[in-house]
Amino acid sequence: MIDIKVPAVGESVTQVTVANWIKKEGEQVKTDEILCELESDKATFELPAEADGILHIVAPTGTTLNIGDVVCRIATTAEEATASKAADALAVTVQQMAQTGSKQQVVVMDVPQLGESITEVTLLQWLKRDGDFVKMDEPICEIESDKATFEVAAKASGILRIIALDKKTLAIGEPICEIVVTEGATQPVTVAATAPQMQTTVAASTSSYATGHASPAASKILAEKGISPEEVKGSGKEGRITKEDAMNAQKTVQSQPVVTASSPTVSAPSVQPAAEGERRTRREKMSSLRKTVARRLVSVKNETAMLTTFNEVNMKPIMDLRAKYKDSFKEKHEIGLGFMSFFVKAVCIALKEFPAVNAQIDGDEIIYHDFCDISIAVSAPKGLVVPVVRNAEKMSFAEIEKEIVRLATRARENKLSIPEMTGGTFTITNGGVFGSLMSTPIINAPQVAILGMHNIVERPVAENGQVVIRPMMYIALSYDHRIIDGRESVSFLVRVKQLLEDPARILLGV
Repeated sequence: MIDIKVPAVGESVTQVTVANWIKKEGEQVKTDEILCELESDKATFELPAEADGILHIVAPTGTTLNIGDVVCRIATTAEEATASKAADALAVTVQQMAQTGSKQQVVVMDVPQLGESITEVTLLQWLKRDGDFVKMDEPICEIESDKATFEVAAKASGILRIIALDKKTLAIGEPICEIVVTEGATQPVTVAATAPQMQTTVAASTSSYATGHASPAASKILAEKGISPEEVKGSGKEGRITKEDAMNAQKTVQSQPVVTASSPTVSAPSVQPAAEGERRTRREKMSSLRKTVARRLVSVKNETAMLTTFNEVNMKPIMDLRAKYKDSFKEKHEIGLGFMSFFVKAVCIALKEFPAVNAQIDGDEIIYHDFCDISIAVSAPKGLVVPVVRNAEKMSFAEIEKEIVRLATRARENKLSIPEMTGGTFTITNGGVFGSLMSTPIINAPQVAILGMHNIVERPVAENGQVVIRPMMYIALSYDHRIIDGRESVSFLVRVKQLLEDPARILLGV
C-alpha cells in the first residue's frame, strides 16, 4: 500500500483543499495518471498516481489538508487490492443504506491532546480492523507518547475506516481514522455482509510483516524472560505480539525423545550454539519514552547548576516501629506499612521549613509552592516514570501507602494518565530496591531538588562511645545551586535525617 501525500507546492503554501476527484474509490489507476485536483490559495494543480494499483480515497472532496498529509492510498499487491475492493464494497453498502433512508455522517477522529509538553505520538497497534463495526467508547487502537501508552476510544458507533497505519508517528490533532455513523440500520454493516468471498480472501492473507512482531512493551518483557518472539503466538492485529501475550508467555523447553531397545532411534533437532568467540551485535530503535528521558536528562545536566550532598540515616528506629505495629496497621488500614511513607512525611515537614527546595525557576522568577506534590519514581515496563502523590503534607501514613501502591500498579500496567505524572514539586527515588549503595540522582525538571534513597546495610557505627551494628542507609540530595545554597541543602538533609532517626518527631511536628 503506497501513501500519496500532499506535495510541497511552495514555501508560503502550508494547506491545500481537495477540489475534485477525477478517479473514483476502488478504481484501477496507472502510474502518472491524474487522480484529483488540489487547490491552494495561489493555484490549482493535479495530483498524479505514483504506482499502478487500486485507488483508496482517504480525503474526500472539500477536505483541507496540510503539506505532507495523506490524500489517498494505492494498493499495489493482489492482497491489498482485495482488501481495497472489500472496503469499496463496504462503501457501496453504506451508500445504499443512505439511499434507503438511513442517515449517515462521518466522524473524523484526531490524535487527542495529552498534555502541554506532548507534541507527537506513535500509533502502536490497531485493536479493530478496517471495516469493523465499532461501538461508542470501545477501544480501537493504542498510542504511545513519550510518557505513557493510551487507548483511543471510538467517539461514535459505526464503521471504522483506518487512516493512520501502525508504527506511524503522528502530531497532536492529526487524523487517525474515520467512523461512518449510520442511523436506522437494523444490524451492523460489515464487509462479510456485502462481500463474503472478499472477506475470505482477506482473512486468508492476514500474515504480514506484523505477524510475530512484538510491541515495545512486549519486547522488553520477553527480553527479561529470555524468550524469543518466534516462540510466542501473537493475539494482536495480524498476529502482532501484545503485552498480555508476553506476560503469559513461558519459555519452551525441548524434551529429549525417549529411546528404547524396541523403538527406532529418533534424532533430536540439532541446535547450533554460538561459536566460541563469536561477536554478535543487534540494533533496536529507541522508544519514544527512552528518547524523551535521554533528551531531558542531558538538558537538566546542561541547564542547571546541579550539586549533590550526602548523609546517612540509622534505620533501626523506623524498622523497630514497623516491626511493632505492622500487623495491627495492616489489619486496620488493609495496606502494608513501608519505608516510603516515613520518607514522604519527613520530606514534607522539611520542605515547609526550607521552601527553596520546594520551588522552581520560571525565567527570572522563583515560584514557591505552599503544598507538597511528591513525585515517586517507579520502574515501569517501558522505563522510569514519576507519578505524583498530591497534597502529601495533608495525608496520613495509610493514605500515602495506598496512593503509592495505586500509582505503582497503574505504572506497571502502563495505565498512568498525563495528569497523574505532571505537576510534582519534589521527587523521591529509591535505588536501594535494586541494590544501589550510593548514587547522585538527576533532578526531575522543572523541579530543583530530588532525594535519593539507597540500600540498607548493617555497618559498625559509634553510639555513645561504643561500636555497634546498625542498619544504615545513605541518602543523597541533588539540588539546583542557582536557587538553593549549600547551607539550605545540607540543613534540609540533616532535618530529614533527624526526623527519620526519631519518628516521634514526625507525629509531634517537632
